[in-house]
Amino acid sequence: MSDELVLVTGGTGFIAQHCMIALFNAGYRVRTTVRSLAREAEVREHLKVGGIEPGDRLSFVVADLGSDEGWFEAVAGCRYVMHGASPTPSGSQVREEDWIRPAIDGNLRVLRAARDAGVTRVVLTSAFGAIGVGHARDHRRPFDETDWSDLSGNVAPYQTSKTLSEKAAWDFIAREGHGLELSAVNPTMVLGPALGADYSHSIRTIAGMLNGQPGCLNIHTGLVDVRDVADLHLRAMTHPAARGQRFLATAGRSLWMTDIARVLRDRLGAHAGKVSTRELPNWLVRLLARRNTTLKGVVPLLGVNLDASGEKATRLLGWRPRSSEDAVVATAKSLVALGLLDHRSA
Repeated sequence: MSDELVLVTGGTGFIAQHCMIALFNAGYRVRTTVRSLAREAEVREHLKVGGIEPGDRLSFVVADLGSDEGWFEAVAGCRYVMHGASPTPSGSQVREEDWIRPAIDGNLRVLRAARDAGVTRVVLTSAFGAIGVGHARDHRRPFDETDWSDLSGNVAPYQTSKTLSEKAAWDFIAREGHGLELSAVNPTMVLGPALGADYSHSIRTIAGMLNGQPGCLNIHTGLVDVRDVADLHLRAMTHPAARGQRFLATAGRSLWMTDIARVLRDRLGAHAGKVSTRELPNWLVRLLARRNTTLKGVVPLLGVNLDASGEKATRLLGWRPRSSEDAVVATAKSLVALGLLDHRSA
């Protein structure tokens, strides 16, 4: 157990909240950043759903990745920083610069503040999108931490932003870190228990299936439970072998969306009654993507093998994630338990 203080950026985020739960369970105190203190009650309620009522062991600071204001206060007295706040797929970003510049500048802003405050190590929440997209189909599989996404290929703005912002972070550490340590966690598709109605883009995929969307995209992905992502962040924060390393967070075999649908049908009973196991043809998805920004972003991934390996984290850090199938089921059960599905789907 430790009474040390850890900063977790972006406290309203799904991964960030599960990281806070893991930190509290390990005995740490936590400070988190939000863009508005009006969301403090929501964050505390989500933590309560996750079994944690931290009281004064949790504090809040207003800080935005687009401004220097608040970051000095945020990092003051912290031994470690978990930095996951970043632009996410909301549909409001229309130009590539809307994704890339905030992601790079945000990473550098947090790293400078951490360095200047004497923080020991920053754990950066990056993404598989910085590793496994844009590659030729004959690129070796499974992907591992030595891979970087090929930005000369067909890469969506979000993945471009994650690639360039992670590279910028490593470059900062090499040139200006002055002893600050960095580790990166690169999750594949993050599932697991939702804590409230403001859940992640990935969980929305499972909710869509349970709510009766007409079919499955021809998409292949690694999966990981958010609780295991949080556990890997904790290990990367303190383990000596994690210094200067990237870690792919993915559990077991990668799945096609039709595989995920079958897991839901097999293990969710009546709650999966509307789940379709039909695969939507690629030509139809491409046609629909002409008018749908979200679909446009997945077109480059249609039919692509995105198999990835979490062996490094297992070998170096002793990480033992739940299976992909169990992550799918945990997600669905949480959506049912919290009443977050279309009632007509039950």
